[in-house]
Amino acid sequence: MSDRREERLTLLREALVNEGTLHLRDAATLCGVSEMTIRRDLHTCSQSISLIGGRLIKVSPQASAYDLIEQQALGYPAKYRLCQRALSFIDEGDTLFIDCGSTLLPLLGFLARFKALTVVTYALNVATSVAKLPSVRLIVLGGLYYPASQSFGGERLAEQIRGLGINKALITAAGIDDDQGVSCFHFHEVAPKKAAIATAEKRILLADTRKMGVVRPAYFATLGDFDVLVTDDEQVSKRFEAGLASMPDIAITWP
Repeated sequence: MSDRREERLTLLREALVNEGTLHLRDAATLCGVSEMTIRRDLHTCSQSISLIGGRLIKVSPQASAYDLIEQQALGYPAKYRLCQRALSFIDEGDTLFIDCGSTLLPLLGFLARFKALTVVTYALNVATSVAKLPSVRLIVLGGLYYPASQSFGGERLAEQIRGLGINKALITAAGIDDDQGVSCFHFHEVAPKKAAIATAEKRILLADTRKMGVVRPAYFATLGDFDVLVTDDEQVSKRFEAGLASMPDIAITWP
């Protein structure tokens, strides 16, 4: 790698530490080169800086490509406790929006205790599990299938969600940051998450302590957009309260 290229990359890394993200145009201006040169530079350091949607994002060593099977194995006891706690917010007869991702999978085993529920989801693995429960009416939102997250995406998903009466939206996230908000790995998840948040009577976010202070590529909400945050992070109020105009109710799980 040339010395000039390394100097530019160092400058970009320093800028991203301060700014969080950087537009490609601004990165080119900062380094005094063309946007194409910046693109070529980034091609050599894809493990530390990513270009997504015309913006540069710093990639942490942990932020590898999302794999649902791998994520299911990470922190399963914590996710189980989150779902146990979230269960207290579900009432008989509710229509639930259940998000994709690994965090909510333990919840599905608890739903058999209800006599009547309706579950709305765009996640294939959620639908497959819920379909076995005789007391649950299932609404599956379809579209283009994304194997990495076992979920569907499409232009009509948000419209379909807005046409439903949803009592509780159970939402997952891959990152929660006081400046950058609530985010996930995949851009196709943004529209259904936003639509569910806008439509539901009660919005419940589930996130364990590993998600706190983390920024992922696809932003979809602020913490204040939720009514309840279910977490195992006892310090969450101290983390975010000073920087937010409004905070959701905090439901802490215990080991």
